[in-house]
Amino acid sequence: MRDLVVIGAPTSAGSYAPGQEAAVRVLRELGLLERLRATGRDVRDGGDGPLQVWSPDPGRPRAQNLPAVVESVTAVTDRVAAALREGADALVVGGNCTIALGVMNALTAYHPGAGLLYVDRHFDLNTPRSTTDGALDWMGTAHALDLPDAAEQLVSALARRPLLRPEHLYHLGVEFAAATDWEQEQAVRLGLRWAPHTALAEDPAGQVALALAALPPGPLAVHLDVDVLDFTDAPLAESTGGRNSGPSLDSLGVALAAACADPRFRVLSIGELNPARAAGCADVMDRFLATVAGALAGADRSAAA
Repeated sequence: MRDLVVIGAPTSAGSYAPGQEAAVRVLRELGLLERLRATGRDVRDGGDGPLQVWSPDPGRPRAQNLPAVVESVTAVTDRVAAALREGADALVVGGNCTIALGVMNALTAYHPGAGLLYVDRHFDLNTPRSTTDGALDWMGTAHALDLPDAAEQLVSALARRPLLRPEHLYHLGVEFAAATDWEQEQAVRLGLRWAPHTALAEDPAGQVALALAALPPGPLAVHLDVDVLDFTDAPLAESTGGRNSGPSLDSLGVALAAACADPRFRVLSIGELNPARAAGCADVMDRFLATVAGALAGADRSAAA
């Protein structure tokens, strides 16, 4: 197996409130690197990008903290690109879901045919015009696809336009009813491939197999927003809306293990984990660490791109 480089993206700049910036520190303190090394992989610490804590940005009400988000995306790009040059896989721990832009910015430069499996309860297809909340963390794929009214400063920071084409993207775990009208319209217009959170909960391995078969043969990134989880089973996410719906942490582990064992796999990124949510569930962070370590233990990927 290739070496694994662990990269931190401690940012909540694009979020709705502070919290996700602490995930990197907490997971490190709980032994993230040691748990990964215990699987038998050679693990290196790739360091952290800038620490960014959300604060209101009344000057940019619909794209709050945009310069900080661009800074974070650029830092992730640089660190993932360095890992790829060294021939390693990468684990990127956020932070919010804008980190996936940095991952794909690096991976598509490494190989233009790279694909993204986006495991998230939301499409993240919003733009500063389609919503009023101004949180860029549910606008990431809109910027990757260069949708109309995306924030120009963020799109222009990416290496190509669009960064991704619809055929290089697969959404897994979506709650369609939670999508805005704009997102639903764009998903249909673009012909996006996606599977609902109910299907992911019922058949995690089967749904991953279908997604992987639909993605291109180039290198693969997997992005996880922990809000796809049943919040009652695993209270980890910034968003608390996924109660009694979606996959359990055990089911998600099956899905991640299948995705990360694919020969194309190169990067796993994790977003929207707020350690404060776990305060009343003493074992959930340990269970999450075990899930991530188990997925990245993987299989022999010597034939990968």
